[in-house]
Amino acid sequence: MKASKAGIGRSVDQPSPQVRFYLFHGPDDAQSRALGERVMQALGASRFIVNAGAIKSDPAALADEAGAMSLFGGRRVLWIEPATKDIEEGVAALLEAPETESPVVAIAGVLPRTSALLKLAEASSQAIAFAAYAPEGADAERMVIEVGRRFGLKIAPPLAALIAESCGNDQGIVAQELQKFALYLDASPQSPKELEREAVDVVGAELVEGDLPRLADLALAGELAELADELTRLPQSAEGIPIVRALQRRLLMLAPARARIERGDSPDGVMASFGKSLFWKDKALVEKLLRRWDAKGLARVAERAGRLERELIFSPAPDREVLGEELLSIARAARGRR
Repeated sequence: MKASKAGIGRSVDQPSPQVRFYLFHGPDDAQSRALGERVMQALGASRFIVNAGAIKSDPAALADEAGAMSLFGGRRVLWIEPATKDIEEGVAALLEAPETESPVVAIAGVLPRTSALLKLAEASSQAIAFAAYAPEGADAERMVIEVGRRFGLKIAPPLAALIAESCGNDQGIVAQELQKFALYLDASPQSPKELEREAVDVVGAELVEGDLPRLADLALAGELAELADELTRLPQSAEGIPIVRALQRRLLMLAPARARIERGDSPDGVMASFGKSLFWKDKALVEKLLRRWDAKGLARVAERAGRLERELIFSPAPDREVLGEELLSIARAARGRR
């Protein structure tokens, strides 16, 4: 069934035993992952990674794995990321199975309305499908307050708005930061504490949000030497995901604008359409990037950014090394487009 924005919280925090498949899709992968993790937390389960390619080669394997008892006795959630059309037959078999032991969480990214996977999930009473979009404004504030409540933090709306903005409205990054604050304050759901600005200033991320777009922009502009210099200055503990998010936000701005230019709109008209949504200091850079990258090139970088995000999440390699290699590769590709 298709879950609503108002009802998804209850669906993941109080999972129905009848639901065996959760499909979280849409452009906000971080929110999708956070929802999947809430399912695991509510069930007291551990994550069991399932590869989409393995399901494609043996569609019955997903239902078999979901129906199997855990060897170690604890509950499991089968986790598929990225969930592509390769799993469609496997999900159909899962939904037709007589019974299951473990639910399946699938993180799919953006799906077209014609997606067979989406139709399967929305049509079944044993499945939940939810489209995740990055929150804005008051919704972003509420997201921070809700995430904070799960860590035992009471957050006033003005501070919640500040945290949301500093994390790019990214629920995954918000959760990471709030967990740090909760540890600092010794807060928990059983012993909630008020989060004050002082604690945020003391414990806040070492790499401020304002620096993140710079690394992404240097890569897209092909500024190899400057990018390499900035990467050497990154703290050893710097996390790569916020920087990838900054790259993805810039791509989301550039891609539709470049598509309009390729359809025949004038570059000046496209730039004018940004209006006040584009900071005046960024205008020259955005014009430069729109001249340098065509729509296909931006799509390829977006695909690479998605792979990089998944690699940073699941790879044991240090974020700094994986991130640096990919950003430098993008910069070299940009230089070749002069």
